[in-house]
Amino acid sequence: MSTHTGETAGAETPTAEAPAGRSGVRRLLGRFGGPAVRTRLGTLAGVVILAVLFWRLGTGAFVDGVRRIDASTLAAALGIGLVTTVFSAWRWALVARGIGIRLPFGAAVADYYRALFLNAALPGGVLGDVHRAVRHGQDAGDLGRGVRAVVLERTAGQLALFAAGGAVLLTMPSPVHDQMRQTALPAGLGLLGACAVVLALRMNRAPSGRKPRVVRGLLGEARQALFSRSTAPGVLVSSVVVLAGYVAMFVLAADVAGAGASVAQLLPLALLALLAMSLPLNVGGWGPREGVAAWAFGAAGLGAGRGLTVAVVYGVLSLAASLPGAVVLVARWYTAARDRRTADPAHSTAATRAVPEPVVMEPRPLARETETAAPEPDRQGLLVRIPAQLSEVRSEKYAPKESARLARSSLPFSAVPSEGRPMTPESV
Repeated sequence: MSTHTGETAGAETPTAEAPAGRSGVRRLLGRFGGPAVRTRLGTLAGVVILAVLFWRLGTGAFVDGVRRIDASTLAAALGIGLVTTVFSAWRWALVARGIGIRLPFGAAVADYYRALFLNAALPGGVLGDVHRAVRHGQDAGDLGRGVRAVVLERTAGQLALFAAGGAVLLTMPSPVHDQMRQTALPAGLGLLGACAVVLALRMNRAPSGRKPRVVRGLLGEARQALFSRSTAPGVLVSSVVVLAGYVAMFVLAADVAGAGASVAQLLPLALLALLAMSLPLNVGGWGPREGVAAWAFGAAGLGAGRGLTVAVVYGVLSLAASLPGAVVLVARWYTAARDRRTADPAHSTAATRAVPEPVVMEPRPLARETETAAPEPDRQGLLVRIPAQLSEVRSEKYAPKESARLARSSLPFSAVPSEGRPMTPESV
């Protein structure tokens, strides 16, 4: 009996511990898959890429790239950045309006500048967009739609980049031209197959529950924000202009770095570098861009070191183009601090300051028989209405004191006449 009991207990122990072990593994995987961990891993990957570039190519490319930048180059970068930021803010406003929230154009430009500066100054390269999404959602009173507006706006930019990059890399000479031609047909067939599977699932889906309704709602918002008749033309035009501005910034950086290549040669290389920038493995945008630029320029026969210098110049010019965002950040912080000081009652003295009641001058009214104690007029014939508080103070100030009245009453011939009778020595 005891042996059977021991075997049973020993058999039950692993089954009882198995769910606990599986839940521990899930928690561990959940921690590693969290946003904070992904951001740190992406930052670490960007640091590793930069370290490898330093080790293989040295620091001369970085120093040479920064040294070649002058005032005219910075002015051109600020101009290109102004165009791209304005059109990006316009795209954001269109997307926000498409999903039903209001975003003024001026506020969108200022917030976009601030987000660009935070993206360039902070690790991860997306913290500025996160801040922009949360602030807009809080201001609009709908945090979910504010976040979705930023996500859809960034998605529109990425779709334009992927479409243009695929078309250019398939049709123009580039280091990945042959690879793109070999993978284009399988990739296209795979995309068509995925679309067919999604269509079949939609046609044979079960009765709708809460999750399918949420998914349909999100897809409907995306369709309304990006592909509706009122927003699609503006989103397309703004995305094309923004992408052209990024390519122009890369061509400017190549010219400053002395690459000596034509625009036709630089266009595929620029799109490769921009596609690498979209990877979440960077430190403020630095990392994959420099690695891909060094590899692409080396494969194109322009020199890996030259490609690294071009990428460094591009990064510095992008940071310079985002500097108006620092001004917006400081101005918003100062305005918020001033509003807090103004709203603080400890700093407001106007509320605690007593304001005396004004003296009102009115024309003298006609005498009436019913008036028993009319106030005396002044010399101009005006009736002076004295406030009650001031009259009490005046009466207390000028009223004779009790000791003075007693002293006067103790003097001879100080009796007060009464009933109209004259004063006589007998009455004293």
